[in-house]
Amino acid sequence: MTFASAITLCAQTINIEGVDFPNELSINDEALLLNGGGLREKFGFLDLYVGGLYLTENSDDSNQIIMSSNSMAIRIVISSKLVSRERFIEALEDGFKNTTVGKYTSTDIESFKEYLSDPFELDDEIILFYSSAEKRTYLYKDTETRGEFYGLPFKQALFGIWLGDKPAQESLKKEMLGL
Repeated sequence: MTFASAITLCAQTINIEGVDFPNELSINDEALLLNGGGLREKFGFLDLYVGGLYLTENSDDSNQIIMSSNSMAIRIVISSKLVSRERFIEALEDGFKNTTVGKYTSTDIESFKEYLSDPFELDDEIILFYSSAEKRTYLYKDTETRGEFYGLPFKQALFGIWLGDKPAQESLKKEMLGL
């Protein structure tokens, strides 16, 4: 099944660490609200990307969000030339190893590598969108559909990278939760 995509950003935005995030993100006619967002850093001084969490309704309960079957998205905007495709994939692999919920396979990791085969550039945008209607997680790069992953357990593992018990960065998790 082919999933046609239409991503619409609303005009009203919030600036998070120098990147504009729309208050509302509409993907395939599903409206999602910005829950929160923040900066992913390394070593406390290297800015890597800015990430925002979009939900159908605001929440600060990370476990509820991860386990939820509601539609949701994470929008990532690359803010450093140091973030290469290879480093992004490595970070995802580490995140999957650290996630304590959901389920993923080595095939899923290989699919990410295939779907994100071109080099990353400054200001590239990655959107990870879970559709409750389709029970699939869609991967977009610069609003272009790159691939899809089936099932809620995969979405739980993926969102657990940022929102789980061992998040990619604790301060980013809190900011995505609006805390």
